Amino acid sequence: MTQKANILLVDDRDENLIALEAALTSLDQNLVRANSGEEALKHLLGTDFAVILLDVIMPGMDGFETAAHIKQREKTKDVPIIFLTAQEVDRHQVFRGYSSRAVDFLIKPFDPWVLRSKVEVFVELHQLKAQMREQARSLQRVLGQETGEPGKVLVEQLAQRSRQVQSDLADLREHIVGNYQEIDQPLVDAVRRVDRSASRLSTLVDTLHGPEE
Repeated sequence: MTQKANILLVDDRDENLIALEAALTSLDQNLVRANSGEEALKHLLGTDFAVILLDVIMPGMDGFETAAHIKQREKTKDVPIIFLTAQEVDRHQVFRGYSSRAVDFLIKPFDPWVLRSKVEVFVELHQLKAQMREQARSLQRVLGQETGEPGKVLVEQLAQRSRQVQSDLADLREHIVGNYQEIDQPLVDAVRRVDRSASRLSTLVDTLHGPEE
């Protein structure tokens, strides 16, 4: 039986959290509330989340600052973030969000069907990763028993290539953020797609290279 995923809802207004819960209840996953960026970070200390819905405009620590803290932590740096904002997203916000490696923006009031569809994708990916880790444990045992050292060398080579791709993408993201006034939005979107593909590859390689016990 597939374990339910945790979804973190972050907004300083209770009525907005209620609206999010109403839109996502049909997914039958664990919905966790946070009324501030600080509270969200506390939840992330001990709980694994499939996706975070994060309000941009909050008193104290805003959504961008909260996202920056999330991405700085090794445990949570790969958790997808969808920013929620009641304001039209301007060019500067897009690049601030991209520098935080957010995966999307949604404008309030949001379409519940659209929100649910986006979140469902990340829930499915999260559950797929869990299945991949379990399968990787079995494959790791097979590599050790049947192929020995050659199999380990192959996995290490894949891991090195994956790390290089991630490093190159990080450099490109920094270039985009530092020159956002000169960069076309299609380029940003293209890099974001490559980033997602590279993240999926990295997850697969990491599970093969050294799945957690």
